[in-house]
Amino acid sequence: MGRWKPGAEGRLMQSAMELYVERGFEQTTAAEIAERAGVTERTFFRYFADKREVLFGGASELQRIVLEAIEAAPTEASPVDAVLAGMFAGAERIGGNRDWSCQRAALLAANPSLMERELLKLSALGEAAADALRLRGVAALPARLAAHTGVSVFSIGFDTWVGADPPGDFAECIRMALAELRELTAAS
Repeated sequence: MGRWKPGAEGRLMQSAMELYVERGFEQTTAAEIAERAGVTERTFFRYFADKREVLFGGASELQRIVLEAIEAAPTEASPVDAVLAGMFAGAERIGGNRDWSCQRAALLAANPSLMERELLKLSALGEAAADALRLRGVAALPARLAAHTGVSVFSIGFDTWVGADPPGDFAECIRMALAELRELTAAS
């Protein structure tokens, strides 16, 4: 390896995505990702616990952003509106990189173990959001219902956004999913 260059994490993520698309997730090793990024395998493991984490490394940042927005929501906001404030904040963070998001979504869809991990991460986000609502004084059951509803609306909005042609805005896709949900529940 040559002289150290800044941006190793970004290069690793880009290299991983390129290799996953070219060869497939299962056929790609951490060593190959590191080599393409121009770093050592040891450097790879400084940034990521394993090759899956390249695709999920932003989950903790997303959760932090969501929880901060829930906490900052107006006190008079309903539990669902407080969670949606978090989901819109998360969409703002993710919305600037649609190409990565589309490639990631395709990889997850093609790999059941990655999709399972995605669902676990979304469930954990829902539970963290429910905890944040409980800190706002919301009872346990309504907190979980509101939190997981918000995560579902976020997830469906995301799927719409990465599948849309033309793509539109991630936040707008969340609003469309929310409008559909409100129409469904109003009809009940």
